Amino acid sequence: MRVGILDLLSDTMQSLVGRKGYGRYVRKQFMSIMPQAVAVWCRELGHEVHYATFWGQRDPMDLVPPELDVVFISAYTQCSALAYALSIAFKRHGTLTVIGGPHARSFPTDASRFFDIVVGDCDRTLIDDILHRRIDPPAVVNAGHPLHDFPSVEERMPEIRVASYENGRPISTSIVPILSSVGCPYSCNFCVDWNSDYRAFPASRLRNDLEYLSRNHPNLIVVYHDPNFAIRFDETMDVITSLPVERRNRYMMESSLSVLKDHRIERLSATNCIYIAPGIESWGDYSRKAGTGSSTGRDKLNKVIQKMNILSDHVPGIMANFVFGTDADDGDEPAALTHEFIERLPEIWPNIQIPTPFGGSPLYDELMQSGRIISEMPFSFYFTPYLAIVLQNYDPISYYDYLIKLNEIASSKKMAVRRLGTRQPLVMKFVNLLRTFATRRDIQDFRTIRDLLVTDRAFLAFHEGRTNTLPEYYAHNYRRRLGRFAELLPPSASTPILEQPATTSAPTVLPISRRTVSGSNPTLVQASRRQSRLT
Repeated sequence: MRVGILDLLSDTMQSLVGRKGYGRYVRKQFMSIMPQAVAVWCRELGHEVHYATFWGQRDPMDLVPPELDVVFISAYTQCSALAYALSIAFKRHGTLTVIGGPHARSFPTDASRFFDIVVGDCDRTLIDDILHRRIDPPAVVNAGHPLHDFPSVEERMPEIRVASYENGRPISTSIVPILSSVGCPYSCNFCVDWNSDYRAFPASRLRNDLEYLSRNHPNLIVVYHDPNFAIRFDETMDVITSLPVERRNRYMMESSLSVLKDHRIERLSATNCIYIAPGIESWGDYSRKAGTGSSTGRDKLNKVIQKMNILSDHVPGIMANFVFGTDADDGDEPAALTHEFIERLPEIWPNIQIPTPFGGSPLYDELMQSGRIISEMPFSFYFTPYLAIVLQNYDPISYYDYLIKLNEIASSKKMAVRRLGTRQPLVMKFVNLLRTFATRRDIQDFRTIRDLLVTDRAFLAFHEGRTNTLPEYYAHNYRRRLGRFAELLPPSASTPILEQPATTSAPTVLPISRRTVSGSNPTLVQASRRQSRLT
């Protein structure tokens, strides 16, 4: 059979020079591992495989042949509308359409409106069942167990070259995605990995992948897609240091500050870590994860800055992840502390995210039960700079005022100059420059939304949860982002079908032939958030 695999990293074609540059050098590098694994499994099963990633470079229908027997599409929730339109387009050619990835896990009921099969957890056997039509559409299916085995880096190299290289050659930002573990011991309420067991893959598997890369692709950067890298810190570092110093690939990862004890940090530079994205989250909560005990407010700020200064001496690139607007945030203090953090640590990029209600997380269940999810907001706007919930402690206008101010500080010329003067490698300075341009473009969106909140009463009422009528601003942008694909979707497509809270209702059951039904409790982190946190 002819099998297509599309990994959607963007929901629209990019035309602006700054955003296209960011897409080419940064966004395209955050391909997902599972679509590559599916490609390998399909190839091993004897099928003709066409794999591609879409980061905004050109029409996604041109990336794979139009006439396929089966197409697998992986999508973030932000990209779900494009995924739905592509499914309709492929079905016109008689193609069986399958969606997997973060959106399928978080909102399977909505996805099942447009796809023949919606996949949660996946394995080789499930892929074989789909290809041999042992599952009768429509179906929401699950492998029935967490990920425990997937293809090696060597087996995935054909797909890695397609996704990461430029004109057949690696570029300065080319990466290789790796998983050394799954799950997380923390229970952050905004994360769908909140109740998953942490499990490290065998050390021999990680060493084999790193050994292969060090011998054959020493210039590629390894990016660990672990929800929380090196929970078993010393064991993981021992695997990396088992390779000769001169042959260790540079690597990037996301980790909790609580894992990075002072006596461990030196091992990061010794193992060639060039970039880390720790989660600070909120100044009023999640302190255990940040390694600051029960500290909050200014006390937490001072402890975090102390830790970041130590990290900066050993890791050249750092991005601090914040979620601004949680129920723990109130008044001026959270924004003021973030402002001070930015000013005191110019070499660290502040990634400030809006709380987003992804299905399968406790935050989603809490917001659904309290009626604080904006039910008519299309999934296409489930990302920063858009607000899909009613905040507990901020009115929408004041909230966007804070966001504008913080992002203006982070992307100011003053901060850009200060970053250029740091000891960061040239590639990090280049990435930060791209981020600066992208953030300035986001500020324009922040300002547009803020102005509408002030001048349009209906728009304000929508964001305060007093009306369900979708403002024309969102309806227009929904169609604009889709471009020519907008005409494929019915008007009802933009209105999401939200999952019921997992604690109050049974999972949605759709007809399947052999597999376990995937209900409303996905178990892997929403990758749209992961992309934003690592980029």
